[in-house]
Amino acid sequence: MNNSKIIPIASDHAGYELKEFLIKELSIQGYNIKDYGTFTTDSCDYPDFIHPLAKDINDGLYERALIMCGSGNGVQMTANKYLKVRCALCWNEELASLSRQHNNANICALPARFISLEDGLRISLKYLKTDYEGGRHQRRVDKISILLK
Repeated sequence: MNNSKIIPIASDHAGYELKEFLIKELSIQGYNIKDYGTFTTDSCDYPDFIHPLAKDINDGLYERALIMCGSGNGVQMTANKYLKVRCALCWNEELASLSRQHNNANICALPARFISLEDGLRISLKYLKTDYEGGRHQRRVDKISILLK
């Protein structure tokens, strides 16, 4: 199976409803989903689910992923600890598109408590269907990750 059609997805309890909705809707549209959890609405710690997903993106197992929590901030901060991860917090379609076109974002973080399920789907589809422009943006993307000595 082509891993570019496999979309890893993860959330905490606050993002659980949106995650489940996206799994259903994206599957209908032909995407294969790898669900990293959480699997209930019970209170949990988002790093437990985001670290394994972000590691797999960092290691090149998958091209793009979707993550969510209440504000989107916690999951985004966790994912961005990985050297090759570029996770963008997106609350509308324009941000999702620009995160791909200009920043080559490989993870999209969604603020589940601030967007509707339908908006979450529209944002996710925009993110998944938008290509990186490269060109003048590449030198900037190359400067994002740093190696500390």
